[in-house]
Amino acid sequence: MSRQPHEHYLKLKERHSDLIASVEALSTVARNAGPLDAKTTHLIQLAAAAATKSHGSTHSHTIRALEAGATPEEIRHAVIVLTSTIGFPTVAAALAWVDDVIERGH
Repeated sequence: MSRQPHEHYLKLKERHSDLIASVEALSTVARNAGPLDAKTTHLIQLAAAAATKSHGSTHSHTIRALEAGATPEEIRHAVIVLTSTIGFPTVAAALAWVDDVIERGH
């Protein structure tokens, strides 16, 4: 199944194609710069998205982590372990965003 990026991302890509191409290239280089597998990198990016309160990125990296083989329990745990670092209210919000994706079957 081919997943389409979010409509907002597609608009950005249309309006700022050179910028988005550069961001995508940087993302690829960063992911390939070390030994971490795709599942681990998406769990890390999911945690960063949760920490920065980025609803869209949390959704995106939840989907990507699932596609890379992460279980719903691993995804939720990646967010829960942030509690002492970013606080319970932020974690609770991020878990709601994660569950939006998991419960609808992404």
